[in-house]
Amino acid sequence: GGYPTIPPLLAASNAGLPTLLHEQNAVMGRANKALASRVKAIAGGFLPEGQGAHAAKTVITGNPVRPEVIAAAAIPYAPSQEGEPFRLIVFGGSQGAQFFSDAIPSAIGLLPDPLRARLDLVQQARPEDEDHLRARLAELGVKAEISPFFNDMAARIGAAHLVISRSGASTVSEIAVIGRSAILVPYPFALDHDQAANAAALMAMGGASVVKQSELTPQLLASMLAERMNDPAGLAATASAAKATGKPHAARLLADLAEAIAGGITPDQFRSTHA
Repeated sequence: GGYPTIPPLLAASNAGLPTLLHEQNAVMGRANKALASRVKAIAGGFLPEGQGAHAAKTVITGNPVRPEVIAAAAIPYAPSQEGEPFRLIVFGGSQGAQFFSDAIPSAIGLLPDPLRARLDLVQQARPEDEDHLRARLAELGVKAEISPFFNDMAARIGAAHLVISRSGASTVSEIAVIGRSAILVPYPFALDHDQAANAAALMAMGGASVVKQSELTPQLLASMLAERMNDPAGLAATASAAKATGKPHAARLLADLAEAIAGGITPDQFRSTHA
């Protein structure tokens, strides 16, 4: 995807070479949409299976994830019971981090004391927000680790009971492969609303809740947190549903598809041997 891919893909198509697109999101981006009719096959991360004008040439491969994500997927999900620590992780890129730095402590401040005392929070924050966020959480008596970046994000997701994040394709793919319950807040200003579509795809499978940023008041977020902290069985069910949608072998499947298309195999033939 991306505009730089258009000239080489058009040149390859005009030369009669095998061509393949990979679309990470649940809606096709503009460059990929412009090229879709010219390529031999389309690999989909979250594209709806069997739908759209190019369904015949689309193979759902999923999105490749890092080895660290595969390792984190092996961590069993053990929901937090009443009175036990509840590990919450919050992240979302620079724009998400700014929004969550305001929203999370405001919501936590509305939780009943026994629930607030259970929280063990890991949160991504912009450097300019770190001190303020850390101070607010300290005032609330919340155990928290705040940083602009975590080198071991996959392991931290694996250790979490609940994820609150944006819903970019890679993020949703990793949450699904690891298998964790999530509250997704799509980035509201994306041109193609791809994050909203990605989040909706996971929600449709029972693996997440989705809330528009404009509707996520501190009161609503506090209510959602309290509901999940008080419902370990529900959290476990959501985590299981998320994991069922994950595609841990996406990298291998995408590589196999590329080799097949290069060798003259059609998408339909490939699907018949990789069902």
